[in-house]
Amino acid sequence: MLLVTTPIGVVWGIVEASRFHWWLGVLMTALIGVITAFILMTVRRVRHDRATGHSDG
Repeated sequence: MLLVTTPIGVVWGIVEASRFHWWLGVLMTALIGVITAFILMTVRRVRHDRATGHSDG
């Protein structure tokens, strides 16, 4: 349920921010983009470290 409601809440928040001030919606969208980029970089790094045998697990 959390995997469904969280993206809906994020989109709803961006829509409401855009209704309040358009630039606030743009800033929130940019923030979500930066967070997504860091998550993807972390996942990529973990997968790379596992493939090269640098994990301790």
